[in-house]
Amino acid sequence: MGTPKAEARAPDPFELLLDYERRSLAHQPGRPELVEAPGHWRGVGFRVGRHRLVGAFGDVLEIINLPPLTPVPGAQPWMLGLANVRGSLYGVVDLKQFLEGERSAVNEGQRVLLVRQPGGNVILLVDELYGQRAFNDAHLVERPEQFDGRYASVVSRAYRLGDTTWGVLDIPLLCRTPEFRQAAA
Repeated sequence: MGTPKAEARAPDPFELLLDYERRSLAHQPGRPELVEAPGHWRGVGFRVGRHRLVGAFGDVLEIINLPPLTPVPGAQPWMLGLANVRGSLYGVVDLKQFLEGERSAVNEGQRVLLVRQPGGNVILLVDELYGQRAFNDAHLVERPEQFDGRYASVVSRAYRLGDTTWGVLDIPLLCRTPEFRQAAA
């Protein structure tokens, strides 16, 4: 007969936690110069109608649930109303209706983008939110023809990931357009 085999024993929970701590302390996170490397761009992805768009992180201040709205008499149809968010009043714009002339479907729990605008921030209603998207120069494409009409003046460039084209919505430019600034009907 041979020597008896050592039985496998379950690791001690405390030793396991110590191992996790050692590995965690030894781990070096990605360096900022690699995350913000030249040729890399990140933003918040969303859908408006049939278009996939992305807005720069610096322009999107917050993603929140659609707050209760107070209609504004005499406003353009795309101006849904005013919303009180933590004591501050913001105009709420249906981005699809502004860009395409067609009303977005609003549902409970819908997320909206609180964006930076000179003279006062604004909330943009989008059809669907995708979260963070990252691109590099290899994904950059000429502005596709699908971004026509009002999109053509506010989509500054586009990236292609797989079969999906993401237009970069120039939020500061959108907010400066005379039509957007004139919400009164």
